[in-house]
Amino acid sequence: MRSPGHGRKRRGPAPRRPGPPAWSGPLEALCARLDTTPQGLSQARAEARLASGGPNTVEARHRRSLPVELLLRLGNPLVLVLLVACGVSAVVHDLTSSAIIAVIVLISVALDFVQEHRASNAAERLRGAVALRARVLRDGEERELPAVSLVPGDVVLLAAGSRVPADARLLASRELSVNESLLTGEPYPVEKAPADVPADAPLAEVGNAVFSGTSVLEGTARVLVFATGGDTEVGGITRSLDAPVASTAFEKDTRRFSGMLMRLTVLMVLFVLLVNLTLERPLLESFLFAVALAVGLTPELLPMVVSVTLARGALRLASQGVIVKRLSAVHDLGCMDVLCTDKTGTLTEASIRMERHEDASCEQSERVLEWAFLNSHFATGLRSPMDAAILARPLPCTQGWSKQDELPFDFERRRVSVLLEKAGRRVLVVKGAPEDLLSRCEAREDADGTVRALDTAARDALQARVDALGEEGFRVLGVAWREGLSPGAPATLEDEARLVFAGFVAFLDPPKQSARPALAALAQAGIAVKVVTGDNARVAVHVCRELGLEVEDVLTGAEVALLDDPGLRARAGSTTVFARVSPAQKGRILRALRQRRHVVGYLGDGINDAPSLHEADVGISVAGAVDVAREAAALILLRQELGVLHDGVMEGRRTFGNVMKYIRMGTSSNFGNMLSMAVASLVLPFLPMLPIQILLNNLLYDVSELAIPLDTVDAEQLEKPPRWDMRFVRLYMAVFGSLSSLFDAATFAVLLRGFHADATLFQTGWFMESLTTQVLVIFIIRTRGGPGRSPPSRWLLLSSLSMVMVANVLPFTPLGAFFGFVAPPPRVLLSLAALVVLYLLCAALLNRWFLRRFSTA
Repeated sequence: MRSPGHGRKRRGPAPRRPGPPAWSGPLEALCARLDTTPQGLSQARAEARLASGGPNTVEARHRRSLPVELLLRLGNPLVLVLLVACGVSAVVHDLTSSAIIAVIVLISVALDFVQEHRASNAAERLRGAVALRARVLRDGEERELPAVSLVPGDVVLLAAGSRVPADARLLASRELSVNESLLTGEPYPVEKAPADVPADAPLAEVGNAVFSGTSVLEGTARVLVFATGGDTEVGGITRSLDAPVASTAFEKDTRRFSGMLMRLTVLMVLFVLLVNLTLERPLLESFLFAVALAVGLTPELLPMVVSVTLARGALRLASQGVIVKRLSAVHDLGCMDVLCTDKTGTLTEASIRMERHEDASCEQSERVLEWAFLNSHFATGLRSPMDAAILARPLPCTQGWSKQDELPFDFERRRVSVLLEKAGRRVLVVKGAPEDLLSRCEAREDADGTVRALDTAARDALQARVDALGEEGFRVLGVAWREGLSPGAPATLEDEARLVFAGFVAFLDPPKQSARPALAALAQAGIAVKVVTGDNARVAVHVCRELGLEVEDVLTGAEVALLDDPGLRARAGSTTVFARVSPAQKGRILRALRQRRHVVGYLGDGINDAPSLHEADVGISVAGAVDVAREAAALILLRQELGVLHDGVMEGRRTFGNVMKYIRMGTSSNFGNMLSMAVASLVLPFLPMLPIQILLNNLLYDVSELAIPLDTVDAEQLEKPPRWDMRFVRLYMAVFGSLSSLFDAATFAVLLRGFHADATLFQTGWFMESLTTQVLVIFIIRTRGGPGRSPPSRWLLLSSLSMVMVANVLPFTPLGAFFGFVAPPPRVLLSLAALVVLYLLCAALLNRWFLRRFSTA
């Protein structure tokens, strides 16, 4: 069977290597060229080739050296402006200012670099924990190794569910079927077998080789690797399961938010610079003040705080049994409000037992069991747990039978057929979904072996029996057969018609009792659980009710097929169970839920789950899943328990809560500073703060916030899925920024009118008041219940109070003179302290009222 993509022109092929392609010519010649044998390479030779040829990865992560990474951060436009200002200061012989600006800039850049470098290393370690692995023959023995360590000449073993780790030639195979949509764009399976292929054959017709990135749907194979990494066919193709994931709504909103603040900052800086030039203040001083103000007002810590907070959340999840492959998935998990999951293994024990084998008269029948055993014994494609349950009861019925052909299982037909022969008798034995199988039967076999016509009444009675078994929680397979096929002819899909119905095989997969409290906890957390399964609707509903999951509505795959996208979108929200759905329909269901503005998670572990895992906001798989499912997922559960997932959701919400603390703190502080600087520039005859004082303020403020990712989060913030609300953020910024500016104005009045402060005393006083209120307000903003009810982490307490202490002690030290400070008199200190206390009281009252009035999170 050839792929329908036959002859299709590929997009972005890898450059052909000199000489004939590896899939043409005799295998012996390829083995000689690769200097290997069908038993594989020795470990020593493989390591030598890996050292010379490089790792087997298309997108090698070339880590830059630490000095280069540090220097690249100096390319930030704002940092470049400051370095220019540093250079200008040096040219005009203001060496002190030049040195201080340079030191402060380098310290700020170093802080950001260290935190992000640590987060990057953590992400790399987590990625390595779930890296693709392959079964390889080394020194003649089978080993499981990371796929990146494969080299040309390795012999790899493949099975259904495997992702092909490199381009390889088939040495031996059994009923091998591969999905090559990564290369051809066609979803149809392609059969593979060791055979001669012309050198000029199109890629879609190369049946004796498998290619990196494709996935094995059925069968097994032993293959010889001839190309790895960038030399593979997929090396020049960008569309793959590893393609960069589209930006999440959170990432887009944070970028848009940062851009909004940057625009406001640029406008305000231009305004301040124009005012200073209009008032004929020194050009260099005005320029330094403006560029320092630009750095001081922009949320330069936002990317670092987000990445560090997400990385810390990922490390916590790893300790709880959840491996994070994509850091932004931590946020997505916290915001998830709909979880779609399969039933088997998640809601049930996945320990399927065969309980009944009934004939068409609904009586226990050994003959039905024999037909089912023959099908499962000779089928070599994708095996299910139900095949294992059938084969767990050995029968001698296979003696004398030989297999002639097979029609492997696929998720559209939902059945598997084997063509058998015994003493000249050719029989096609079919096993699959009973409702589909009954529609293809024209007769039934009674207990005595008599074959009778299957009329409408009998068919309806058999379907009723299937429904009754489903109501009792049984999973049911139908078994049928057909004789009279042409001698020597292979089996075709057309042969799966005019069948004789033999009976049912019923299985029981008991509900997983540990899922009951987990489902209750997810519901309490505001997450709707929806079961999306290929199983019978009645079985799925029975399991849900056994576990206390309320079923509002049920949609079958047949009903989904009749709905257009708006209709499915309307039904999806209230539907709890989607049964008998195909992989394509799973994708439609997920898109419909996302279009209803839900944040959707999908939990799956099978080959047919990979597209859905890629489609969901957060794809979740398990450590025991097939390769393609683990590759497509953003999160991997080391234990297949919903309780683990609930813990992950809570960690994601804590992560989101800490990011929002910085957002609220940074926006209100920055906006207030912008207003204050604008007012001060208009009314003061001198600069309200020296450029190096602004930079120092910014540095101390940044250090005080570094512990935000380590802070605790209010319990009420974990009760329901959080949402990014730009209207709330803008309103919070305006209200609290105005409050900050109001107290800055009060500080100006106290210093100028009350104490007739000169420029130096004014700048010192405002520096102390500004930084103290900026930093201490985090203890108001971080919680809705007040610091007494929700105490901060000791690290946040330590970092914040230590920076406040530095800011208030510095003017009294010899170092303070370098920053242009003067020691304020005691009366000034008392007045500033009173203003700080009053500000914090007003901020606490306003914060409580504001969150109750406007917060939707």
